[in-house]
Amino acid sequence: MKAAEIAELLNEPACAHNKKEKSGCAKTKPGATAGGCSFDGAQIALLPIADVAHIVHGPIACAGSSWDNRGTRSSGPTLYRIGMTTDLTEQDIVMGRGEKRLFHAIKQAIDDYAPKAVFLYSTCVPALIGDDLGAVAKAATELWGVPVVPVDCAGFYGTKNLGNRIAGEAMFKHVIGTREPEPVPASAQRPGITVHDVNLIGEYNIAGEFWHVAPLFDELGLRILSALSGDARFHEVQTMHRAQASMVVCAKALLNVARKLETDYGVPFFEGSFYGITDTSQAFRDFARLLGDDGLTARTEAMIAREEARIRSALEPWAERLKGKRVLLYTGGVKSWSVVSALQDLGMNVVATGTNKSTEEDKARIREIMGEDAKMITDGSPKALLQAYKDYGADILIAGGRNLYTALKARIPFLDINQEREFGYAGYEGMLELVRQLALTLEAPVWDKVRKPAPWAAQKAAGEPLTAPEASHG
Repeated sequence: MKAAEIAELLNEPACAHNKKEKSGCAKTKPGATAGGCSFDGAQIALLPIADVAHIVHGPIACAGSSWDNRGTRSSGPTLYRIGMTTDLTEQDIVMGRGEKRLFHAIKQAIDDYAPKAVFLYSTCVPALIGDDLGAVAKAATELWGVPVVPVDCAGFYGTKNLGNRIAGEAMFKHVIGTREPEPVPASAQRPGITVHDVNLIGEYNIAGEFWHVAPLFDELGLRILSALSGDARFHEVQTMHRAQASMVVCAKALLNVARKLETDYGVPFFEGSFYGITDTSQAFRDFARLLGDDGLTARTEAMIAREEARIRSALEPWAERLKGKRVLLYTGGVKSWSVVSALQDLGMNVVATGTNKSTEEDKARIREIMGEDAKMITDGSPKALLQAYKDYGADILIAGGRNLYTALKARIPFLDINQEREFGYAGYEGMLELVRQLALTLEAPVWDKVRKPAPWAAQKAAGEPLTAPEASHG
């Protein structure tokens, strides 16, 4: 990828960074990719497309260290769960066999798995030695008749967020607009209801959480033409250009796709969240607003009234147990503000939120929800997190899996909110799961046990001789 193309992706017109005096995202500094490189960002953005063979071109560590680190679920094909790599060695690099190995890898994937398409991910090593993914992809497509899509996302290009945009650019260049959608089947048509086609961009179906929301789309007459990329299929991504509206679910991850769909195909978009009662309801209202269908608006308001009444009634006994609890939230992107809204729906007090991977617009949303004096944390080191937990008098730390052992060693309650989690928190039903996990975590009897001084500590403090516990016989 050329430097000019990278600069163009960093200078995303629809991003809030461009409203500042110095437009565009900051240029990457050495070491800045520690939280995820461009290859990692591109791969996790596209890996949930379930019927595609995903081949990582590079040394095996690139695939082994990053494969399936986002707990996305599929309702059908599981091909995306199979890790494929060209496993380049020093010998391959010295002898210039990189492109040849990639070509054979594509053939093996097609012969063994008959995928709907093959995605090729570049890593640092083949990018440095000059392997031409585009040429290989074009030759393989012509030879075997299966779409082969190059994703030029070498890790040294920049951060994970840039990788997300590179993935979106590859979809727009090679996939979106290459197929027309199927007509709405007769079984899905209902008298007096116009079916509208919509896209979800940056929704990854973590732990199957979007399945909490999908039935509501069906009820309202909203056909999800494509979700890029949670539980997606290749032919769905091809038809995204024919949607009537798009929702950007994950803040800025694939904002370039939403913007280009709007400028090139006239598909309007909005940004929203399915975390929390308030934001979930607002997302459906925004769809109705963009689509301009009075019947849809009426159905939406009726559905919201019904679901909110039902879920608030179900949450009431749980919320009483959690009301007033103080939360330290350390995450980034859309979750830095959307989860705040969900926690506030439960009457909890978010004392501070992390913004290490948040955009300026994310921070503006945080101030809107938490007030102008909202406390934002950028330092996620164990020492800084534990100090913030103590300073703000928090009762629980909600963060990503990498902070799990920091919390457990400090003997404080912890809940995983990032992509490695096992529980889905999206939509109205997801709120029930969130509140249940929060209550189970906060009320676990283990915290009282581990915080008590050891039996021998009191003896030592009193100057008494330490006595060993009686041996068990039997």
